[in-house]
Amino acid sequence: MKSLTSHEHPLMGIAPRVANPQLGPMSGPVAQEIETLLRGALAPTHLEVINDSAKHYGHAGDDGSGESHFTVIVESPHFEGKNRLQRQRMVLGALGDIPGERVHAFAMKCFAPGEAQGGDNA
Repeated sequence: MKSLTSHEHPLMGIAPRVANPQLGPMSGPVAQEIETLLRGALAPTHLEVINDSAKHYGHAGDDGSGESHFTVIVESPHFEGKNRLQRQRMVLGALGDIPGERVHAFAMKCFAPGEAQGGDNA
C-alpha cells in the first residue's frame, strides 16, 4: 500500500480542498450560511465561525464535505440578561436545520458585550 503524505486524502490519495484566500480558511457554503444567519438574527459585535472539520477527518460524522464540525464564538447585545441555555437556544433557533441535520457537530460560546470570554454564560 502506498504511504501517503500528511496532506493527501487517505482514501483517494489526493490533496484535500484548498481554502480560498478571499474567503478565509476552510470557508465553504455552510460556514458562510452560518455567518449570514447569525449576523442577521443576533447582530453580533464579534463573530467567529470556526471550521473544525479537518481535526475530525475520518472520524464518525465526517461526511467528506469538509464542513461537518463547527465552533462559533458569538458576542451579541441580544444575549444581555440571558443565561447560557437561553443564548444557545437563540443561536440554534437562528441556524434552523444546520446543527444536527447538515452539520454533525456544533459547539458554541456565547457572550454579551463586555463579558470576559470564558465566563459562566459561555
